[in-house]
Amino acid sequence: MTKQFFIEKRPHNGLTYAQYLQKMQDFIEKADSHPGDDETKKRVEFTKLNFHRSRRIGRTYEVSPSLCSLLAKIKTPQLWMALTEVWCGDSSQSLPLIAKYAECNKNITLRILMRDENPDIMDHYLTNGTRSVPILVIFKEDGEEITRWGPRPKEAVELFSQLQAKGLEKEEIIKQIQLWYSRDRGKTIVKEFTELFGNITS
Repeated sequence: MTKQFFIEKRPHNGLTYAQYLQKMQDFIEKADSHPGDDETKKRVEFTKLNFHRSRRIGRTYEVSPSLCSLLAKIKTPQLWMALTEVWCGDSSQSLPLIAKYAECNKNITLRILMRDENPDIMDHYLTNGTRSVPILVIFKEDGEEITRWGPRPKEAVELFSQLQAKGLEKEEIIKQIQLWYSRDRGKTIVKEFTELFGNITS
């Protein structure tokens, strides 16, 4: 059954990736001129790192030819809905890649929704009961859900669990996860998306 939020075309009216980057920049500029509480300041610092990281990846990353060829086989329109927040470190590593993947085929439309502005949509895609992001949900043109991915590659999920079990503080876990992304250079995401789309390119 097509979900009500899809019928209302809320994903269709989401941000393009370029608009999402602009939203990050606007958030930083606004926060710099009107500093908030300590939690807000932390999110601003995370967003600054994410903004520079996202732009760097966008400039330097090249899609695997084999994955781009696979995505190019999609013959009918797909809407890719990404749920995230500008301060999310995982999004800064995966969304630039996903945006590049979407460029491989004109049948793919990527739109980005803010998690905290769309809690009712987010609650359809919880991870172990939590609103973890990013979450990518892929729909057919009629709203049928094809598949989903997120909030991070499986290997990074396992690393996160291992670090939690060791009792590390959240900030240290985040640092270790970002180091994993830097060393992996998108290889695991390519592998997972290749497996994901191997059977859904019609």
